[in-house]
Amino acid sequence: MTAQTDLIGQPVQELDTPALLVDLDVMEGNIRRMADYFAKYGVNWRPHTKGVKVPGIAQQELAAGAIGVTCAKLGDAEAMAAGGIDNILIANQLVGRRKLERLVALIRRGTTVVVAIDSAEQALAMDAAAQAGGVKINVVLELNVGMDRSGVLPRDPALALAHQVHALPGLTLCGLMGWEGHAADIPDPAAKRQAIAAAIEELVATAEQCRAAGLPCEIVSCGGTQTYQVTATLPGITEVQAGGGIFCDMEYSKWIDHPIGLSLLATVVSRPDSQRIIVDSGFKALGRPLTDPQPRDIAGVTGIALSAEHGTISLDAPNDTPRFGDKIVIYAGYGDMTVFLHDELYGVRNGHVEAVWPVFPRRSFR
Repeated sequence: MTAQTDLIGQPVQELDTPALLVDLDVMEGNIRRMADYFAKYGVNWRPHTKGVKVPGIAQQELAAGAIGVTCAKLGDAEAMAAGGIDNILIANQLVGRRKLERLVALIRRGTTVVVAIDSAEQALAMDAAAQAGGVKINVVLELNVGMDRSGVLPRDPALALAHQVHALPGLTLCGLMGWEGHAADIPDPAAKRQAIAAAIEELVATAEQCRAAGLPCEIVSCGGTQTYQVTATLPGITEVQAGGGIFCDMEYSKWIDHPIGLSLLATVVSRPDSQRIIVDSGFKALGRPLTDPQPRDIAGVTGIALSAEHGTISLDAPNDTPRFGDKIVIYAGYGDMTVFLHDELYGVRNGHVEAVWPVFPRRSFR
């Protein structure tokens, strides 16, 4: 599906619904806020695009000072490269012949790619693909710094794997990455800072151990939107991957002081009683977020229940507005669970559509 560029200049209220919106003033302000923060602490910014999925927005981040982008999937990296982004970290393990052939093809087209690995088996398979394709593949070791998802253990286990990787002719060892995600939702600020610092200490200590052994370790990459305001201040890291904060949503706004820019335009399709508003946007438009979406400009909302194609907004007192046929704005609960459901993202400013971007297609999930 192609972007509906004929809608540029139209009032937002003219959009058919459900329609995914981003407030351009808010997004641009959040981009500046994050870029300035990383510059202040002397670390590079490599924003994650898993919840953004629009190369044109990544270009704005690069213009603000980002050195490249982070992708969760090879398909996302291919889509970003097709959109003109040429410095990409794939913060995930790529497994299987087809994926490795696609990776080699992406590198042969001239895109600078760095890929995460966490095992000798993966390194050997990637080395074989690189040699067969006549390329060198840049890699970082992913460390498990406490989240207990992917990753080799820090220090000696990581050092042993680094030695193995460095000896493979098809691979170029560039450094390390980790994700302190287990600390993201800790409510107490002091406890959260302590958990983040402990995780980053493992990452940085392993980097120092690698360098002491004569191994290259230029990149020390970590950090997400929920942790970046601490992570960026810690010594020894070189780049931060936080990305979702440029949109912000109900989930991220619990942890960072960014205004919310991502929302959904919905239409009231039923007012069965004075304390219930039914809209044409359910979980197929808003996702199943970690934090509930929040209707904007409606007083007394006690909750929103999502079925497939409907949202039921409950009120604490009778209210005859909004009325049947009115369009309302609902702040997204969590952008990572919302953006990928849509074909287009509408950039809005002063009540009018200023940009229409196609969102990565479903095939980018591979």
